[in-house]
Amino acid sequence: MNNNELIQKLNWFYSLELNQVDLYMAQSKQIKSKDFYISKVLERASYIEQQHVNNIADKIKSLGKTPTSLGDVIAPILGKMSGNVVARTGLITMLKINIMLEKKAMDDYKNLIMKIEKEDDLFTLLWSNLIDEDLHTSWFSSKIQELEKGLGK
Repeated sequence: MNNNELIQKLNWFYSLELNQVDLYMAQSKQIKSKDFYISKVLERASYIEQQHVNNIADKIKSLGKTPTSLGDVIAPILGKMSGNVVARTGLITMLKINIMLEKKAMDDYKNLIMKIEKEDDLFTLLWSNLIDEDLHTSWFSSKIQELEKGLGK
């Protein structure tokens, strides 16, 4: 993979993670009065996603480029708007949508991991992000099961 292709992939992750920061924060605020615990988990997930944004931005800069300005503008707006809309669909549906987004991120991380050098610090960074996304997915899935059990499903 050449440097331009790598920067393009990293900018994709940069935008995706920025979107998730605002998505989870908007959801957290929307459901705070309905379920304080889920609200706090979403707030924490947003914080973790922000760490991903920072780390990816640092990596892009270390490669001599700047993170996409399009991602800086569009991703947060889309994240906030979709977070507000999705939170109104109900907790279970919201969590299912979050799982779909996390799975997309995981698939994309896995694809890039397979294309880079294992000794590279980027390899470690991508694996860390992938694991975080997997942990978010697991928590969301577990919470859905708990909520559905409470509804008698």
